[in-house]
Amino acid sequence: MTSSDTPRGGSPRAPLTLRTDHLDHRVLADYLVRTRWFAGKGRPFTVTGVRRLGEVPAGSVPEPRVVLHLVELTYSDVPAGASDEVERYQVPLALYSEAESRLDHAFVGWWEEPGLGWVHAYDALHDREAMARWQQAFHTAAGRPGGNLLDHESSLAFHRLPGHDLDLAAHSTLFSGEQSNSSVAFGEDALLKVFRKVTPGVNPDVQVHEVLSRADSPDVAHLYGWVDWVDPDSVDPHDPESGEVVQLAMLQQFLRTASDGWDLALSSVRNLFSDPELHASAAGGDFAGEATRLGLTLRAVHDLLVEHFGEDEVPAREVAERMGDRLPAALAAAPALEPHRESLERLFDRVAALGHVGVHRIHGDLHLGQTLRTSLGWKIVDFEGEPAKPLAERLLPDCPWRDVAGMLRSFDYAPRVVERTWAEDDPDGADVRAAKAQEWANRAKNHFLVAYAGGEVTPEQRTLLEAYVADKAVYETVYETRNRPTWVEIPLQAVAEIGAS
Repeated sequence: MTSSDTPRGGSPRAPLTLRTDHLDHRVLADYLVRTRWFAGKGRPFTVTGVRRLGEVPAGSVPEPRVVLHLVELTYSDVPAGASDEVERYQVPLALYSEAESRLDHAFVGWWEEPGLGWVHAYDALHDREAMARWQQAFHTAAGRPGGNLLDHESSLAFHRLPGHDLDLAAHSTLFSGEQSNSSVAFGEDALLKVFRKVTPGVNPDVQVHEVLSRADSPDVAHLYGWVDWVDPDSVDPHDPESGEVVQLAMLQQFLRTASDGWDLALSSVRNLFSDPELHASAAGGDFAGEATRLGLTLRAVHDLLVEHFGEDEVPAREVAERMGDRLPAALAAAPALEPHRESLERLFDRVAALGHVGVHRIHGDLHLGQTLRTSLGWKIVDFEGEPAKPLAERLLPDCPWRDVAGMLRSFDYAPRVVERTWAEDDPDGADVRAAKAQEWANRAKNHFLVAYAGGEVTPEQRTLLEAYVADKAVYETVYETRNRPTWVEIPLQAVAEIGAS
């Protein structure tokens, strides 16, 4: 037992079991379907396993006990062994001996906890007392050798990077808008992102942020630390350093005053639309300068990723085949793509003829919503990669023109979104707005691309860029067909323009 197990002026805290056979799986299942971040809504599933990963160190306060769990779900709507048959979700719980009415909205259940008696369990991220434990654990880790605070019994570990002192007096605030992870701000000091759906292995968001933070990149929110757990069952007794790691959370710089890139782009378009006589270059909200700075920022991030992760080449034929292999399913889901089949196939054939394609670590899911504008410049955030891809694939090198294409598609979407919402209140002037939307998109894309490339792109680069733009627009067409059919013309227009070029 360590000193942290003894409350100030009290008796030693009872040890918390890592067993979970006393937990009712139905309670956890009912809780999951009520959350925003659960991705399996509407799918039939059974909770088939619960692992107790460990307890967040408690310092000198006896309650709450903050315990991290990994809940395994098995879905019955896919064949056994399918890639999406099993998912695992992280569930941190705050355990209290008495009901806490202030946390009624976050109540999960109550049960008899071995060694503790009856406890009331709440989603820990809603509880400031519980989140203070996380903050204190990161602070303690900073003073340990290598910045590592490890519980040898559970293998739960808190890691800290040097260079920033946490504000332990800052209260936590849970963000309500996220739908895949959960983020908690500690005052104006730091932001904790808790990964909800987890996969064994290194999380690219942690990995890339660590590298860029150690390199002191000005283009990302710096990483302060992270939490991980090594599955004890996976450790080779002859190699104590082995084992399957699961990364659970990351603590990073909180850019409180930053503006979302997508919101800034929409504001710029609205400013342009508000005066029918203005051109994009003359509008007060002209975005060309910001697009240029964004292009330079992405170039700098890519250069650092090459420096620290290296670069390689892959056969262009493989890149083209992956794009082509996605096309039949897209055509089936979005029949409006059928007239463009041949032009898309010709474009992918041009990619195959390039010989080899340079690859390195990239963002992987870049768009304006993954950028923040601060007073010091642009920051690129969320390096998890495309959520639909398996973790192992997201860790692989990829073509940098995929990131560029993602930004170009985002520049294309912003004015079209404003164009459609504007028409609801002012149906007149649709032709003028359509022309202005095209002008704004072209101007932003051109300035971004020239800044990123450092001038004109080569014919080979142009082929790759067009192919990645087309691949992204095909995906968007399928998405809009399924979710917003009246918007399908936005990506479909891009597909048509590429085919006509």
